[in-house]
This record gives sequence, C-alpha cells and structure tokens, in this order.
Amino acid sequence: MSAYTDLVRLLKDDTLSAVEGKPTLKERGDKAYWYAARRVGTEMRFIYIGEDNDETRARIDRIEELRATAKDRQAERSRLVRLLRAEGITPTDRATGSILSAMAAAGTFRLGGTIVGTNAFRLYEGELGIRLPLGGMANTGDIDIAQFEKLSVALENQVDPGLAETFSALKFDPLPALDQGRTWRWAQGGSGQLVEFLTPAFGDETIRDLPALGVNAQGLNYLNFLIAEPIHAAAIYRSGVLVQVPRPERYAVHKLIIADRRRDGAGSLKSAKDREQAAFLIEAMAEDRPDDLFRAYAAALEVGPRWREHIGNSLKRMPETKAIIDSLGT
Repeated sequence: MSAYTDLVRLLKDDTLSAVEGKPTLKERGDKAYWYAARRVGTEMRFIYIGEDNDETRARIDRIEELRATAKDRQAERSRLVRLLRAEGITPTDRATGSILSAMAAAGTFRLGGTIVGTNAFRLYEGELGIRLPLGGMANTGDIDIAQFEKLSVALENQVDPGLAETFSALKFDPLPALDQGRTWRWAQGGSGQLVEFLTPAFGDETIRDLPALGVNAQGLNYLNFLIAEPIHAAAIYRSGVLVQVPRPERYAVHKLIIADRRRDGAGSLKSAKDREQAAFLIEAMAEDRPDDLFRAYAAALEVGPRWREHIGNSLKRMPETKAIIDSLGT
C-alpha cells in the first residue's frame, strides 16, 4: 500500500508539472478552480489543473521544483511499478492500459472523467490493500467513463486531442445511436473492446452533452451518488497511469442499488456480479474503513424510499453482507 500510495502521489505531481503556464484561480459559481494560463498568439489559453483545495495549492507552491525533478519521478515511478508487479498487484491489461493512457494524455481524468464499473473495481486493489478474487466478479468488461454534466460545462476547457481523434488512432469506431449524430459509445475492431460515456440523470435517462470531454453521454439515475467525491487511482500499466474512480464505499452501496434495479431482473448474471462486488468490498471495508462505509450507506438511505427499497431488496439476498452492514451502526 505504501508503494501504491507513493505511485499515485508521483503521478499527481506529474499531472501538474506537465501543464505549461502560470497558475490562475477562477471562480465558477460557488466553487473555484485552478488553470494554467499561457499566451497562444494573441489569445490567452487556460488549461484546467484542478479544484481549489489544500492539496492543489500545495502542489502549485512547488511547481518549479516539480518541473525540475520530472525525470527523477519518471525513474521512481518505473521502480514502484516493478515493485508492485513483483508483490502481485493485478496489472492493467495491455488493451485497456493503452486506452486509459491515451485518454489520460488527452486530459479525460484531469477534467473530471471517472472510471465506473468493473474496471474501477479492479483498481481498488491498491487503494484498499486487498487481493482481487479469482473469478467472474473481477473480469473486465467495457470501459465506462462518467462525468457530471454541470462540471463538464463549468470547466470551460476541453480534452486535447479530442477523444474522437484519440479513439480513431486506436482503431475505435463510433457506434450508431437512436439520436443521429450523438455518439456515446465506441467499439474497437478486432478486440471488441467498448468505451461508453455516462452522466447522472434525475428522471429521464436521455443522451446529454459533455462539452469538456467532447462527447455525448447516456444519462443514468443513481449515478450521481456513485461519482460524487471521486478519488485518484493508478492503473498499473507501463510506469503508471493516473485515473479517477469512485470512492470504494460509494461503489459498494451503488452496486446494491443497481443490482435490484437492472432491467434484466435482479436474478440476472449481471445483478449477481453486482452483489458479489458489493459483498467483497463491504467485507473488506468493514474491517479497515467501517466509518467511511457506514456514512455512505446512511447517506444513500436518507435519499428516499426508492433508494431504501433497492438496497433492502439486494440485502435480502445477501444475509452475510446484511449482518456486516447492520453491525456498523452498533
């Protein structure tokens, strides 16, 4: 866990040091964000750095030092990845790693994109210091990227190069959608790898725009709970790729909700996988992070009766997990 934490820290340092320009603070509504400002021709260009907080400000104070030590960090990241591989952490496969690396380079995760689904679940191994189970619940599937629509608009910044260009270079083709010209899924010829973009919905689950990522996205209810307050994670590919994933406690509770909500029924294979992932994380976090887990569970219950119904229905099928959850509040 120490090596993994160091790797994430170095990757975050690299993200800031690689952005050229003078750090500038801008207010957007009730929040403030840092940008790197530099002149391009006769215009000023602003590149998004991150939300204003103590961690971001501390890195900005050290920006010249970070730029001067970039080569040393590269060597140290490579060493840490070798160490983590030797210790048995599950590496990101080549196909997924190449896609995540390209999206990271374009700024997808810097601009608030968050990996959801099984690819996020696999990245909790380093965060929680756990071994992934050898079975279906950890098998990778599609790469699902979610972002808040309001954040995408508020940032007033875009990925560069555009994701359509990035996917084209990786032999991905856009999949046709019911709304002509609104693309939210790409498929890679040969491998069958699928990348999908999602955004929270509050009612109608329609296709929305994500201007920061330059794509459209499928709106989904309950997704807002999952991607609130995401965390950084390191994909073990080459010398590490910095990505963003949901908080593990929110991921676990969200799986309880969607396992009962799936259109193909709560008894489907996908619902069973949802419950398996939730049970695995809840058991792991009840030991090391019980307060975080209980807060996420209590917050979901407070949203409303429909949320409580979905969670309750899933836990009826999971007596051991329900016993763990019930013990958290005592």
